[in-house]
Amino acid sequence: MVLLLGLLLLAQAGVMASRAASAADLAALAGADAARGLTSGEPCAVAAGVAGKHDAKLTSCAVAGGDVVEVGTELAHPFQWGVATGHSRAGPPP
Repeated sequence: MVLLLGLLLLAQAGVMASRAASAADLAALAGADAARGLTSGEPCAVAAGVAGKHDAKLTSCAVAGGDVVEVGTELAHPFQWGVATGHSRAGPPP
């Protein structure tokens, strides 16, 4: 029984990490679109809005070179067992 509980907790941690990474990817893409002028708004504000729609909190946002956006997200576990983090970069290749 304890082993099953451990496996379920591990699976939940994997799901949360995947959701945090997906939120970071989508937020970075939206921010990069705003930085390039494809959508309206300030890149980090747009990224924060997209992260929020995925139940994540934007923890860092940086615009580099005018069209590259790097973001960090944090997703709280529903039972307060910690947070899952995600990091992403969007823009033209380096």
